[in-house]
Formats: sequence, structure tokens, C-alpha cells
Amino acid sequence: MTSRRRFIRTAAPAIAALGLAPKAASLAFGAPGFAPPVAVFSKVYQELKLDFEQSAEVTAEAGLDGIDCTVRGGGEIVPEQAADKMPPYAEALRRHGTRMLLLTTGIVGVSSPHAGEILRTGKQLGIQYYRLGYWSHRPERPPAKLLAEIGPSLKDLAAMNKELGVCGVYQNHSAPQNHSRRNAGCDLAELYDMVKDLDPGQVGVAFDLAHALIEHGDQWREHFDRLKPHIRVVYVKDVQRASGFVPFGQGEFARTGFFDLLARMNYRAPLSMHIEFNWAPEGNKTRPLLLQALKESRRVLGQWLA
Repeated sequence: MTSRRRFIRTAAPAIAALGLAPKAASLAFGAPGFAPPVAVFSKVYQELKLDFEQSAEVTAEAGLDGIDCTVRGGGEIVPEQAADKMPPYAEALRRHGTRMLLLTTGIVGVSSPHAGEILRTGKQLGIQYYRLGYWSHRPERPPAKLLAEIGPSLKDLAAMNKELGVCGVYQNHSAPQNHSRRNAGCDLAELYDMVKDLDPGQVGVAFDLAHALIEHGDQWREHFDRLKPHIRVVYVKDVQRASGFVPFGQGEFARTGFFDLLARMNYRAPLSMHIEFNWAPEGNKTRPLLLQALKESRRVLGQWLA
């Protein structure tokens, strides 16, 4: 039998030709009207050292729309090989009915190694959004001085992004419990100061609610409302504030009403699904167990979206 996913893709042109809205097509299957594409953050594939074909197979088997591909030092693809390896990876995904939807990079400036090659290749593959790298606070440097250093770098990146037709996004990331490192933008008020004067179509925010809950608790909403015009991509993981990241459905995410807020924003970018919990015991991480964790996470995410 033709899979539901393949049927939807095959039928889409015919539906469009009949003049039916996409929402009408989704409702025919009982699906919610708010259903952005879901990409898995491919860092999890590195734990099993999956090659591109294997990654594409797992992505399709898990019922995902594609991947958020790591193109950075230590990533699935390292920056110097981006132009050569991103296209065949994208092609492997395409053969399995999925796509390379987002990029995660270490780019922090126009002079970051191979930044232009990564972004031009991504643009050719139809990728609009890429995650920037991080700047970290140091005890001997006042926070205001770091922001003063970051500002010109982001403005230069914004200009390059405008020229290339892509958008860089900066993720809010909570500090480790031991505060061994605190990135700029952990505090969402600081993140707002970083992006407030930039065109969000060129440099915006990748909003991570789980990290916001850890960092700000119940005050996350007021920061979200302030950042809303700048939010371009959303990262999804479940969390218990006291204990950290947990399997989807076992944390606080479902009680936040977050996806109602996104639907009212008319959010249409891909969601990046992060598998940050311990999905299998150390020494027993296998492809079947990873596939099970991805399927269950996607199932719970579907319930949240509904």
C-alpha cells in the first residue's frame, strides 16, 4: 500500500489543481490545520555514526519531514567539506521523500571558515534558515563589552544574509548548572538587545522553550512576547526544570500552550526536534532503539500540535 506520507506528496499537485486549500487537504485525513514540517536535529545520528543513506532511511522511517543538519566542526559535515557533501546528503534524503530543512553551523561572522560556501550551498538546496554559533561570556569581560563586540559581527552577517537570501538565527541556550559556560543570549533580555535593531529576515531568533523554562521559569512568556517579531525558527525538546531534558511527554512542555501561540503567529518554518534525553543505555545504543525514540517523540509532538 502506498504510505500516507507518499500519498500526500503525490496528491498535492492534483489537490492544488482542483483549487483546494492545503488546510482542506490535511483535514481530509483528520490532521490539524497547524502542521509545520518537523526536522530532527541530526546531532543524534552522530551517536551511531550513521552515513547519509542510513540517516535518510531513519528520517523517513520515523515519519519526519527532514533534518536540521549539523555543518560545523565535529558535525555530520565539517565546514571545509560543505560544498562537496551537502548536495549528496540532500539527494539521499530526497530519494527517501524527506529534505534537508535547516542547518546548524558555527558561523559567528562573515570571516568564519567557509561561511560563504556553506550558505551558498544551503541556498542552492532550498534552505532558508541556519543557526549561528555562540559567543560566550568570560568573568573578566563585562557583559556590555561582549554585546558591543557582537553587534558589528551580526550587522555584517545580516548584510551577507541579505545578499545571499538566507536568514541566520541565534538560539537561546540556558547555562550549565555549574555555570562553567554562559553564552550570550542565555538571558532572553540580553538576546533581545542582540537582535532588536536587526532585520529579522536577515538575523533572527531560534526560540528554544525548554532552555527558556530552565533560565526564566514562568517568566518565559513575557520574554517570548517581546521577542516574537524576531522569532524565525523554533526548537522543540521536553524538560523538567529541576532535572533537565526528558523524553517527550514526560516534562512541562505540554502544559505551556506554546503551539497555540505559534499558530496565532502564523508560524510556518520547520520545527527542529531535538533528542537531548538519554534515549538508550550507554553501550546499548542501536538503530532500532533510536528509531523507536524518534517515532515516539514525533508521535507526542503531533499530539501537542493538535
